[in-house]
Amino acid sequence: MFLCIRGSFLVSRASGRSVTLVSPRTARCSPTLSLCRSSRTTMSDRKRKAASAAAAREEPSAKRPKASSAKKERAGGWLLEHVSQQRSEEKSFKFNQKRLRFISDTEKIKQGSKGVLYWMSRDQRVQDNWALIHAQQLAVEEELPLHVCVCFVVSESELSTLRYYSFMLKGLQEVAQECKNLNIQFHLLHGSAGDVLPGFVSDHSLGAVVTDFSPLREPLEWLEDVKKRLPKDIPFVQVDAHNIVPCWIASPKLEYSARTIRGKITNLLSEFLTDFPLVDKHPYTATRTAKLIDWNKTLGSLQVDRSVGETEWAKPGTKAGMAMLESFIDVRLKQFGTHRNDPNAAALSQLSPWIRFGHLSAQRVALQVKRNGKSADKSVASFIEELVVRRELTDNFCFYNKKYDSVEGAYEWAQKTLKDHAKDKRPYLYTREQLEKAQTHDKLWNAAQYQMVVEGKMHGFLRMYWAKKILEWTSSPEEALSIALYLNDRYELDGQDPNGFVGCMWSICGIHDQGWAERPVFGKIRYMNYKGCTRKFDVAKFEKKYCPKNL
Repeated sequence: MFLCIRGSFLVSRASGRSVTLVSPRTARCSPTLSLCRSSRTTMSDRKRKAASAAAAREEPSAKRPKASSAKKERAGGWLLEHVSQQRSEEKSFKFNQKRLRFISDTEKIKQGSKGVLYWMSRDQRVQDNWALIHAQQLAVEEELPLHVCVCFVVSESELSTLRYYSFMLKGLQEVAQECKNLNIQFHLLHGSAGDVLPGFVSDHSLGAVVTDFSPLREPLEWLEDVKKRLPKDIPFVQVDAHNIVPCWIASPKLEYSARTIRGKITNLLSEFLTDFPLVDKHPYTATRTAKLIDWNKTLGSLQVDRSVGETEWAKPGTKAGMAMLESFIDVRLKQFGTHRNDPNAAALSQLSPWIRFGHLSAQRVALQVKRNGKSADKSVASFIEELVVRRELTDNFCFYNKKYDSVEGAYEWAQKTLKDHAKDKRPYLYTREQLEKAQTHDKLWNAAQYQMVVEGKMHGFLRMYWAKKILEWTSSPEEALSIALYLNDRYELDGQDPNGFVGCMWSICGIHDQGWAERPVFGKIRYMNYKGCTRKFDVAKFEKKYCPKNL
């Protein structure tokens, strides 16, 4: 639940024709071969066949190692080249209007405007971004400059850590540079969107505002604040640039489980799982340029908890995300179908931080895995189920259930069974501080918690076990959910996201699940234990790697 060219011809995407590729070696030999044919026209057919057979017998494996090598090895960075080519070939592009919804009553761009604005929030990237694609399309149609802004504010919260904001800001620095290269003005506005964005729009005489989509409570509040304060004659458009099938198109209601939404999404993939056009250099230049941003000063001045520091394994930004996707396709994808539930195996995509911050498009991931993973069909099918169906189900839950982070948001059967067993005797009781410091009797749980604190990640299978043990070791379901969300959102790089909320709700409150055999504490909520984990993978190996020796 928690969400983890070879050959001898090339088919031209533009023409559909097969074009013969001539190797450099063949090209160099061609004139000689031609001379041989013209100067030996008197050779008999039998002699020619004999000579040909002898040549074939001579060094029979000379060419094979090269073909094998080409098959097994691709130069690093091949994925970026492939994707750049795909974008440039997407010429006959027509934006699917189902991807957007108007937040304002006004739909027509104000005449006399001096630009179009994309308010970037959830999807912090330039390419493969339907919201920015639409904003540029509007600007080109009206012959206007294009602006991008981010409303940057640090929440006064235990969840505000250097790990979180450093990853965000360093990704945005890459976005700003790419915008500059494309003649798009990038603005970092300091303050909440409702306070700073409407004034920015008026001051720059912008004629339309496009933004991306999030189903979470706070971003939806930002959306309403901006709507109330924007001038009434400014169109305000929201584009779902995060989901492959827009959330409001996939389903108009809260879905019960993956089973009930799977068909709805898969039936629409032929319409929505399409290639992206290129966000190209913008043809209209703004008269007012964006202020220079001192990124180091901004990062250094953050009022955040610096004890939760940056991670070594995950470098922020779209380029790093694409490199991780490339390594998944080349190395780990073939293991995904059979080993994705083994925390010791290198089988997961590791892409969740980049998708969570919008540095990488889930749609781009799906396209490339389907195209480049044909030798691992079973793995591809399993991965697409998690990336598309399960992940988009989490947006559905948070969008249509306003209590997505509360026991009150659980199904009635789950609320009842948790209430019936709320006073059951717990085998162990731990405080939030003990859990945060991985000070339990369970070495596997401690190891998983320690990995999360240090690396900002936890294997999906272990996240389920981890959350269910919190339910078993705390005084109430409410306390368990509160602690699980706190730890997940404070330490995980992919925290504070629908996938995390639904993962904790699934583990503790039975969301998207069914009732199981009744037992103490859990009631009918699905149960997991240490012994069950030992049947799934080498627990001792994981404990040895991650469990601190002093605990």
